Amino acid sequence: MTLLVAIQLAILCYFVVVNLLYSALSFVGLRTVIVYARELSDLALRDLLEREVYRPVSILVPAHDEERTIVASVRSFLALQYPRFEVIVVSDGSTDGTMDRLIEAFALVEDPRVWPRTLPTRPVRRVLRSLRHPNLIVVDKENGGKADALNAAINLARYPLIAPVDADSVLDGQAILRASRIFVEDETVLAVGGTVRPLNGATFRGGRPVSMRVPRGWLERLQIVEYARAFFLGRTGWTRLGTVLIISGAFGLFRRDAVVRVGGFWTGTVGEDMELVMRLHREYRRAGLPYRIVVAPDPICWTEVPSDLATLRRQRNRWHRGLWTNLWRHRGMLLNPRYGRIGMLGLPYFWLFEALAPIVEVTGLVTFAVSLALGVVAPGIFWLFVAMAILHGMLLSQIAVGVEAMLLHRYPRASDRLRLLAAAFLEFLGFHQLISVERFLATFRALGGGGGWGAMRRVGIPTATR
Repeated sequence: MTLLVAIQLAILCYFVVVNLLYSALSFVGLRTVIVYARELSDLALRDLLEREVYRPVSILVPAHDEERTIVASVRSFLALQYPRFEVIVVSDGSTDGTMDRLIEAFALVEDPRVWPRTLPTRPVRRVLRSLRHPNLIVVDKENGGKADALNAAINLARYPLIAPVDADSVLDGQAILRASRIFVEDETVLAVGGTVRPLNGATFRGGRPVSMRVPRGWLERLQIVEYARAFFLGRTGWTRLGTVLIISGAFGLFRRDAVVRVGGFWTGTVGEDMELVMRLHREYRRAGLPYRIVVAPDPICWTEVPSDLATLRRQRNRWHRGLWTNLWRHRGMLLNPRYGRIGMLGLPYFWLFEALAPIVEVTGLVTFAVSLALGVVAPGIFWLFVAMAILHGMLLSQIAVGVEAMLLHRYPRASDRLRLLAAAFLEFLGFHQLISVERFLATFRALGGGGGWGAMRRVGIPTATR
């Protein structure tokens, strides 16, 4: 009995600490979003173009069996509001109709030019160019995984900035412009992450959302809340502290020379986006070079989120395995003063409150359930646990939804905003705990070294016909 009480107190203290830290991080992130929303205008962006100080961008699109979404995604990339860019699509050993769809939609023909092989990759079968879009290149190669496909695209990229983008995503028309301006304002910036938003429920025309509606499924609504909290309150807060460790693989902007300097994307993880950012930190800290890696709330990338539970569980399992792989690979940076805030603040947080969080949470839920059954839990401790584990998360989700719907005006209909507020309330009444259990299981798969990507079921990007 004494052991159960001691475990309860330890878990309660853990939640108190993590909630205090996340509250502080959310406050910083919220202030950052408010400043961006007030200060950045279309006029400032037009001035950037008129002064012709923009930097050309290569958009890299790895694709494996993406026949449902690939044409709509590529069209959205080609419709971007940016004066000079190219789109490089890499079909990474696709076995469906991905290549056929691309050839038909964009009038592709083989390009006989010889391309450099700066980074090692699986063999490239052919390189094609579009007769309709001079800035579109398609690579057909043997399967090597997402990281390998990105390295193949980097080899062909001609421009100083590269933007890895998922093939099931749609970029906002001004996304590249809004992200690239940060490189112009500060030449020490190595990478800029954008904000990823679920496209489920939205309708697109010409690569831009023309109708924003909350999706019908509650599973998708709950993920909208998750994404809003993670990007608007979490990652923007880490930017202010100078400790960004993750730039989403769905959309980010990198200096090509910096990525090549560290050897490109590592193929030994399913979390290649986070691993690259950590390697950039390590390399530039070791070299004593000035640099910044930031996440901005205004460049928007729309991505399809899972609409069924099985796909969602596979996705979250993969994410958590990738987190463990990357933290373990760069464990030498942990609590190492040589790496500054990254080693002394960012990495300890991710080890204690991201990687280990599902273990503590699941253990806590089981412990409190057993204690209640045995009648050895103090009412005060129990209600504090509920407040820390559930009510606090609900409060932060409500704030994130407020930012999404009210401040940034993503969902104009009052009924949709009410549905999102309801989802923010319901998220911690079963959904969050289910995800924690999946991440708990992923921890042991990561320790065993097992697991790949897993099949991701796609519905497709809804497109307006008029």
